[in-house]
Amino acid sequence: MTTAPVPLPADHIPPGAAEWRSADAHRWLTASPAAWAHPLWAVLALVAGTVWQVAAGPAAPCTTASPCGADWLGVGFAALLLLTLYWVARQPRLALAGLVLLLAGHVTDGGTQALGTPPWLAFVVAAGFAAAGLLHRLSVAARQRALAGEAAGPAAHPVPAAALTFRRGRLSTYVAALLLAVAAFGCRQGQVVADAYEERAARLTPVTGTVVRSDEDGLRVSVPSLERAYDIEAVFPEDFPVDSEVDLLVDGDWVRLVAEPYDIAGWELLVLGALVGGFAFLANAVDGRTRSRWAHHGPLPVLRVLVREGHDDGRTWVYAADDLAGERPLLHFHSLYAVEDEDEGAAPFGAGGGAGGPEDDDEGAWGREDDLVEELRKVGAILKGEDPPPPLREAVLYGLPYAGAELVFAARDDEDSPEVSVECSVTAVKPAVPGPFGGGGPGPTASGQRLPRGRSVDEVAATLAPSTAPRVWGANGVSRAVGVFLLLVQGGGVWALLDDEFTWTSVVPLVGLFFVVSSASTALGWRLTADRDGLWVAGAWRVRHVPWDRVLTVRHRSGGDIVIAREEATELTLSPVGWAWLERRSGREPAGPRAAEEAYALLRRPELRPVEAAGPGEQGMPVGPLLAAASVLWGAAVLLLL
Repeated sequence: MTTAPVPLPADHIPPGAAEWRSADAHRWLTASPAAWAHPLWAVLALVAGTVWQVAAGPAAPCTTASPCGADWLGVGFAALLLLTLYWVARQPRLALAGLVLLLAGHVTDGGTQALGTPPWLAFVVAAGFAAAGLLHRLSVAARQRALAGEAAGPAAHPVPAAALTFRRGRLSTYVAALLLAVAAFGCRQGQVVADAYEERAARLTPVTGTVVRSDEDGLRVSVPSLERAYDIEAVFPEDFPVDSEVDLLVDGDWVRLVAEPYDIAGWELLVLGALVGGFAFLANAVDGRTRSRWAHHGPLPVLRVLVREGHDDGRTWVYAADDLAGERPLLHFHSLYAVEDEDEGAAPFGAGGGAGGPEDDDEGAWGREDDLVEELRKVGAILKGEDPPPPLREAVLYGLPYAGAELVFAARDDEDSPEVSVECSVTAVKPAVPGPFGGGGPGPTASGQRLPRGRSVDEVAATLAPSTAPRVWGANGVSRAVGVFLLLVQGGGVWALLDDEFTWTSVVPLVGLFFVVSSASTALGWRLTADRDGLWVAGAWRVRHVPWDRVLTVRHRSGGDIVIAREEATELTLSPVGWAWLERRSGREPAGPRAAEEAYALLRRPELRPVEAAGPGEQGMPVGPLLAAASVLWGAAVLLLL
């Protein structure tokens, strides 16, 4: 049974506001960025190209002729690289500018001899791939904006008054100013160290010594002219092998290598981190402030839609106006309430008229106390996961939605709230495309409908039809992937433990790896079967049967376990049965929660139980003994190979 969305009062619906129907909305959703243009792939390509360039071109050694000192240009280049990686995900236009500057910097730093080398070509290809993805995302945003404009039609209206007072970017501006001040301070302190050295070195004459020891603790240099040896710290001791000659500056107990006059790496790291954070916050502040002002510049297109607040993460999910079941989300973003400024001339609290002032105050106090108790009850229900899923609500969107946009919408919070709230987005719009990176909505069912957390027995039972054959739930692709991963961990652990000579101290870790085999066996082959007599539970090592009259409950834990509680105060646990969060992110229904919910529904609704008994093939088969034997053979093979 579908619950009607919370209606929006007619006086809050602007005249001529068009409904965003499913046909138009799905055209908009189809125009979402392609999977290859996801920022993650561009970031990985740029990181790989940069790492190759750094590894292929080691830094020049520190010498007397070319001493190592402050490298503020290198710090700036590193900051630009990190900012570009961040802007690839958040600010496509700034990322394009950053890529151009990075390419120019690589040419300037490496010279013409770097052109055409494999590392250089790899970075150019990575930068080209990233630029193609950024341009694709910008073109898609323009296409989506045009499609949304066609659906909205000619009607345009000013945003509600509350949205005009909503400001963004203020906190980011303060943080950016603080971080940039820290960067300036770090740069100044580093330069003070460099200037102090230069001033002292100008009064001294270098002396030549011979390196007699060079290791990670530093250098020991013998200076024949002074008939003395000095222990000197070195950042790169490998640049000064034993028996090599080095130049020193000596002023009493103050000794420095001319090739490594001072070390301000700590200040440079501080400046790097502060620059990256400062400019990132500054860009976000400018972008947020710019976007928060767009609502002030005349009327905007409007669309009638449905919205729902995410049950787990508080995101706002937008649905087509005719998607009354909330089966297919279109886009999502985070939002905050916009509150209209109160009148300054309003009466102060408690300054009411009439003869019953004290009684009114007492009544208000009692009312506030009841509200506090109710709010605490709601908070407790949320913490326990017992709160009902948020309802669908009718809403009006102000502005055209597209990937990267920011929106304003008006809607009622729930049926019990007569007031209409205005909310402004504080993160960019993201299309709800299915897949591991699209955020296609948590937990779609087979029909595409979102599975709210903690469904009631009636809701689950409504999806189940009476069955003759036993019902079977078991490992899916994600669960088996978890099992394979655990097996790889176990195999690597056996190799690491037996790599050295086998001792009795290796026995305890090997016993620990046995439990990894147990978990892998469950993930690969778990099965829960419901028949007319009860539940068959196939775990890692055996298959057990629990009659219906001995089952107390069936539940799924957030860690990835299915627990069957029995009358004798014992529990059967299947662990793990997959990663529910990964299954949701990949657009699939989590197998573990579904199995637990449906098995519990069969426990409470006997009329829905199968009428046949499960055969041996339907009960499942444990794979633990097979994997244990394979692990023993693997261990023996490792011992023979080593």
